[in-house]
Amino acid sequence: MFRTLSAVAAVVAFCVVVLGSYVRLSDAGLGCPDWPGCYGTLTVPQSEAAIQSAQQAYPDKPVEHAKAWKEMAHRYLAGSLGLLVVALAVQAYRQRQVIRTSWQLSAALVVLIVLQALLGMWTVTLLLKPVIVTLHLLGGMTTLAMLSWIAFRHVSKPDIALPKGAQYWLRLALLVWIVQVLLGGWTSSNYAALACTDFPTCHGMWWPDMYIRDAFHLTRALGESRDGGQLHLDALTAIQWVHRLGAFVVLLWMSVAARMLMQRENAKMLGWALIAIVLCQIAVGIGNLLLQLPLVLAVLHNAGAALLGVCLVAINARLMNTSY
Repeated sequence: MFRTLSAVAAVVAFCVVVLGSYVRLSDAGLGCPDWPGCYGTLTVPQSEAAIQSAQQAYPDKPVEHAKAWKEMAHRYLAGSLGLLVVALAVQAYRQRQVIRTSWQLSAALVVLIVLQALLGMWTVTLLLKPVIVTLHLLGGMTTLAMLSWIAFRHVSKPDIALPKGAQYWLRLALLVWIVQVLLGGWTSSNYAALACTDFPTCHGMWWPDMYIRDAFHLTRALGESRDGGQLHLDALTAIQWVHRLGAFVVLLWMSVAARMLMQRENAKMLGWALIAIVLCQIAVGIGNLLLQLPLVLAVLHNAGAALLGVCLVAINARLMNTSY
């Protein structure tokens, strides 16, 4: 029961992450101006009377059904995930003597889900403030990673023996992934994905003009500089360029990690999967630039980031603690 529940929760978490990226990238993040309902109701206003009432309550936010339903679908699915996580935590405590992971980990997931709900609310009430949107994305990825860890630990036992140095490298690969997720989230939440439209250069230069201070000022509002003015293109360029540099680091780090795994017969498939996901991610990222950010590719890029995290968790879940 616990193993099945953890696997289902992990799959739902992946769907929540992908659907959330679709909502954000289709500009539906503010499809409902309030939270947790939509124009004061649990569903999107449909009747003429309901729409008129919604417009009176939010005169500056006209009802756009397509965007509103996207946002509510994401909230419904996220709510379902929350219920699954609570059920998982209850089962973990009841079966704490037999499960392969700490029941406290499942309890921590409940806390994370609550934080995610708050971030989801602040995303709306603070009008897509970049730091909130980025943290919301990171929270979703972290939820997926933790659920994947629980699921993988109950599907297979640690059976990959590698030297300590290789183990540390693979553990740190998760940190590299987290940093790149943050950079990607910051790029997306600041709408900086097309700040550079050429590749591999940016504005025809290998080191374009950039303004770092505004680019990574965390408390500013969307589209504003730290002084309250309009965010300059040089700041958006810096955001995009740093994300590209992060992708280069990811490629190098994961290539070494994949080679380490391929030296073990029972880990070759994981090694190939790891490098394949990274190469696909880079290809999709380049495609997003050259094709002017088509929605399908943009969502796939987010899904690829989630899959990379799941792959790294699967690898680390199977690492044996060796002393050599």
